[in-house]
Amino acid sequence: MRIPAAPGTHQGGEKPRMISRRNLASLTAALSLPALLPRTARAQSWPTRPVTMIVPWAAGGGADTVTRIFATGLEAELGQPINVVNRTGGNGIVGHAAIANASSDGHTIGCGTSELVNFKVLGQSNLGPQNVDLISRIAAIPAGVMVKADGDWKDFKSFAAGLKEAAKGRVTGSGVSTGGSWHLAAAGLAKSMGMPVDTIRWIPSQGGAPALQDLVAGGISVFTGSPIEAKPLADAGQVRVLAVMADERMSSFPNVPTLREEGVDWTYQNWFSLVTPKGLPTPVRQRLIEAATKGHARPEVQNIMKQRGIVPVWETPEQFQTYVKQFAETTSSLLHELGLARG
Repeated sequence: MRIPAAPGTHQGGEKPRMISRRNLASLTAALSLPALLPRTARAQSWPTRPVTMIVPWAAGGGADTVTRIFATGLEAELGQPINVVNRTGGNGIVGHAAIANASSDGHTIGCGTSELVNFKVLGQSNLGPQNVDLISRIAAIPAGVMVKADGDWKDFKSFAAGLKEAAKGRVTGSGVSTGGSWHLAAAGLAKSMGMPVDTIRWIPSQGGAPALQDLVAGGISVFTGSPIEAKPLADAGQVRVLAVMADERMSSFPNVPTLREEGVDWTYQNWFSLVTPKGLPTPVRQRLIEAATKGHARPEVQNIMKQRGIVPVWETPEQFQTYVKQFAETTSSLLHELGLARG
């Protein structure tokens, strides 16, 4: 029968050698190393499976289009499929919440849109930019000023004059729900022209397509949404694009002036961004940023966006955070002036 060694001795009765502090420190480090390796290895090998990219809006819309174009470049850099999943509802709240609440292992990321900054101000949700990690804008789609082609307004100057002369509320606009992006574009336009923010009476809409049909039918006066959405009708001679709310002329509308060219200091863009749940491991976040930067710069991504009139944008997380703060200040001010602020 094997007899257990007495305390303080080996089986042969030999007393153990004393362990120095240096040896003890080395032993402790060695014992703790295996516990650290799995997490580090997982981070360095990310992604280990397909990545899901959540879009808070319906398939076929601007956010969905931008995301799918960007996903092709990111997929090429990561070597894993990017599955774009549309999570709609609540004016974007459902999808943004799904991104914020996803596991922070890097296998679920998302497209954050400009509506994210206004949920709290509108009293819709406490969800906001603070609930996600802001990586970078992917693209921007400027707003524009579009009217019926056979109407009285043939250029922006005649539209501006008509807006100033008309009784308040006579000129109507549409393109999104009350307080949405294109409503804010109209409010900022009026304010920059020295008029009340509600000069253009807003009629809620389910989106740009039905609003443009109303415009052609004479049901509304102006569409202040995306010129890209209006392009088929503009090409068909049914809609006239008078100006764009961009920093420079759009490649898809080279003959259309910016508002600044027309003497109105106002720009407005609906933006789409790469965001993630908070708390991604640092190596995963760094790899994502590196791959996304390269993927966004790929010619196929840049060219397709520009061909569709989408303005590609890429920046550092710090630049994006600064942009979001400034954008939120502008939109919050407009919502308060419109009497729509609840939070």
